[in-house]
Amino acid sequence: MEFFEVVNNRRSIRKYEDRPISTDTIRALIETAQKAPSWKNTQVSRYYAINTPDKLNEFKQFLPDFNKANTENAGAYIVSTVENGISGFKSDGSFSSHLKDGVQYFDNGLQVENLCLSAYNLGLGTLIMGLYDEQAIRNFFNIPNSQIIVCVIAVGVPAVKATMPPRKSIDEILKVL
Repeated sequence: MEFFEVVNNRRSIRKYEDRPISTDTIRALIETAQKAPSWKNTQVSRYYAINTPDKLNEFKQFLPDFNKANTENAGAYIVSTVENGISGFKSDGSFSSHLKDGVQYFDNGLQVENLCLSAYNLGLGTLIMGLYDEQAIRNFFNIPNSQIIVCVIAVGVPAVKATMPPRKSIDEILKVL
């Protein structure tokens, strides 16, 4: 698939076919995510995934009802975290830039975007979710306290073709001097 086709056509998917996502596919998505740049190559993103029916059903209880409904038949969930206090921080724990701890989330966002674009390129859909039961997910995967959960990503075979919502005009978002 051509790069601009992937960028222009990837959408958040809220209805999936009931089809499994293999562990090999999840590994390929994470491998693509990992290729994104990061602050001083710190690579602070970490991932936790499930793709078996029993674990998927158990995990869904940690999502609000609308996210459960939107991802009902997703074949996998991937939890994206960051190792806190590394990207954008000095060795003494102080911030390296005015963005403070935002650098680690920026780095993670770059990886998550790579993951979602890669999924689309493989014929899969994704939905990035920011609402979930953080403590229940932490306990479920035994995520260490040194990591911050950033998002949950549903992955599956799209059951619908989503359309692009309206975008602001370039003149609204760009200023060239």
